[in-house]
Formats: sequence, C-alpha cells, structure tokens
Amino acid sequence: MILLDIFSGWNSFFQLIGILLIFLFVLVITYMTTRWIAGYQQGVIRNRNIQVIETFRVSNNKFIQIIQVGKRILLISVCKDTMNILAELAEEDLTWKPSAEEFQGIKMNENFQEILNRLKDKFPRK
Repeated sequence: MILLDIFSGWNSFFQLIGILLIFLFVLVITYMTTRWIAGYQQGVIRNRNIQVIETFRVSNNKFIQIIQVGKRILLISVCKDTMNILAELAEEDLTWKPSAEEFQGIKMNENFQEILNRLKDKFPRK
C-alpha cells in the first residue's frame, strides 16, 4: 500500500513535469514563429514605395495623413468611405524629414531596450 502511494506521488510529479515541458515547448515555438513573421513583415515594409509618415485623428473615423509615395510627399484625408489628396508637400515643409533609417520616429535597427530607455528618460521619477 505504501509503495503504491509513493508511486502515485511520483506519477503525479512526472505528469506535472511533462505538462511544464510541453508548455515550454509551445512557448518556444510561438516565440520563434512571431520572430519569423516580424522579420518577414519588416522586409515587406522596407521594399514598399508607400510610407505613412504621420497620422492625425480629426474625429472618430476621419484622419489626416502625411504619406510618402516614391519621392512625393502628400497630405491626404481619410474618411470612412473616401480618400482625398489635399496637397502635395515639399520636404522643407516638414519638421521631421523622413529617411530610410527611420519609420514613424523609430529607428529600424533600434532594439526594444533602447526604445524603453528613451521613454523612461521622458518621464520623471517619483
């Protein structure tokens, strides 16, 4: 009887270890898949000719966007069902000029730790 109780305890322990290993395996596979998809999408974004530089929300479903199409910079309005070109801008009109290394204010080669440190510096410590 005592031997069966000990064996039952070890059996439960090995089941717990097995479940933890399966959970760890699923986490690793999920992490690798996410990294692969992010790398693929980043490659697709870099090879595009259209880039959204800045977006400003006017109301719930109305936006004004500055986009770069090739070498042209356009100011457009985006509504629920329509898009209109408002103006063509020169690079000198922008306070932030787009470059190949930057996309929406974040450097493409910057890692998360650098972004987090930069954001921490903006908020005062209590």
